[in-house]
Amino acid sequence: MKNLTNKILGLGILALSANLFLSSCADDFLEVSPTASATESVLSSKKGLEGLLIGSYSVLTGRDQLFYSGFGNWVHGSILGGEANKGTNGGDQAVANPVQRFETLPNNDLPAQKWRICFEGVSRCNQVLRVVEVSTDPNVTDEDKKQLRAEARFLRGYYYFELRRLFGSVPFIDETMDPDVALKVRNDADIYPNIEADFQFAADNLPATQAAIGRANSWAAKAYLAKVYLYQKKYAEAKNLFTDVINNGKTSGGASYDLLPNYADVFKPEFEAGPESVFASQSAVNTGSTANANGEHVLNFPYNTGSDGPAGCCGFFQPSFDLVNSFRTSNGLPLLDNSYNSAANEIKSDFGLKSADPFTPDAGTVDPRLDHSVGRRGIPYLDWIDHPGDNWIRDQAYAGPYSPKKFVFYKGTQGTFTDGSSWTRGWTAINQPLMRFADVLLMAAEAEIEAGSLEKAREYVNRVRTRAANSSGWVKRTDGSNAANYSISTYNAAWTDKAAATAAVRFERKLELSGEGHRFFDLVRWGVAEQTLNAYLTYEGGKLTTALGGARFTAGQDEVYPIPQAQIDIQGADILKQNPGY
Repeated sequence: MKNLTNKILGLGILALSANLFLSSCADDFLEVSPTASATESVLSSKKGLEGLLIGSYSVLTGRDQLFYSGFGNWVHGSILGGEANKGTNGGDQAVANPVQRFETLPNNDLPAQKWRICFEGVSRCNQVLRVVEVSTDPNVTDEDKKQLRAEARFLRGYYYFELRRLFGSVPFIDETMDPDVALKVRNDADIYPNIEADFQFAADNLPATQAAIGRANSWAAKAYLAKVYLYQKKYAEAKNLFTDVINNGKTSGGASYDLLPNYADVFKPEFEAGPESVFASQSAVNTGSTANANGEHVLNFPYNTGSDGPAGCCGFFQPSFDLVNSFRTSNGLPLLDNSYNSAANEIKSDFGLKSADPFTPDAGTVDPRLDHSVGRRGIPYLDWIDHPGDNWIRDQAYAGPYSPKKFVFYKGTQGTFTDGSSWTRGWTAINQPLMRFADVLLMAAEAEIEAGSLEKAREYVNRVRTRAANSSGWVKRTDGSNAANYSISTYNAAWTDKAAATAAVRFERKLELSGEGHRFFDLVRWGVAEQTLNAYLTYEGGKLTTALGGARFTAGQDEVYPIPQAQIDIQGADILKQNPGY
């Protein structure tokens, strides 16, 4: 059972990092600290520093900037990656409409939310690092200071990595800069060396285990450093680190990294602190406030379900036809020739049908991960009812017939892992996985291919596929039969061709990690975004003409968001240069 009280995140203490009040005035009897502020002596105490650090972690919930700033990147990674569309209808949260069409303007607040939350995280980490240096509290030992610095730099590296992937050119501001200097830092330098330095410091100085669930350890830092290397095509460095993490890495609690036996368990709160979690945003419910719950997916439940389904709001994040078709298999393997969208291989859907109209689900073979990832008509929707189709879809013509499923709570956990004290039951205790062990294995497989170790890459991919093939974890009907014609096998022939091996690894990431915010970033770093996304937009836009018809990805521009115009207005166009094409 997941311990809902053993959480390191809590927004109630954030006032500590919101209003640092420092003064050297001799007339101290005139100085009254503002409400919700803290003096330097309070902040530099052991409890104060711990509070500042927790405030740095709490940014991972993304809650300060509402729906689009969470680090699961359901818009920035999955929708832009073609795994899903905005969903619901055209009028709801219209700010996302141009984003999914790659028509984002610099004044669009959706990417601006992510800019603000990432720099909020950077600011809080820098504050921890500043206050550590001036602390004279005898209770704060040198070992305490080392760990505080290491955790703060891990988080700062993480927030800057997000900014680098999303916006490309961003200014790097560290704890040594005063506010006047920080406002004049240009975004014309590559910040990857700074990100590497932060993760390297964390890897060298964090402990291998942590007393509290959710805190980064040295293995998480090594895994992220390896990921940063991978993004820069430093394959040898990435391979060495990934190998170490796979062979020797442990969770913060001390368990060796491994895949959970059943794929579905990855997204259940009761298993989240297990061996597959490398790093995650922590969530808790029924704590007296929804502030600590997972609010990133609060919009992303089937629409108008009533008591038959979860939350009832709001119909966002609907999986794409392209994603669903990708789960088609032949002899247990995916269709790597990209024929999955052909008329012969498309997975049958109830698109255009009412729930009262007769419908029989697709009878062809599919990867079993499909029905853990996507809600589709006639298939059990967790432990609720069989997905009824149109009755749970707000506007089929606009967004298609499918519902998200991975971050949805089970009926049997309602009230235990959900908080119904607000406007929706969609506040959950489901952690947001930011890196899990399957992701590490598949990134390592990429690095192995580049090193010429194709068979090692096959071993890693087959390890992921073997877990997916565990039939005890497949979606079942009440009589115990499989809910669909599931067929999945491992790659049994030796990999001898680099291009074929690369295609297999890339497709495996799409299947295993769908809806988890990775796809767009993968396509960009692989250099295939233009080709892949324009093919997707042509296919998907032919079905969802209102939402996506005529949309195009522009190479040399759409790999990153525009720098928010509001930030340029504040700092000046001579300081913050806009990205090309915007």
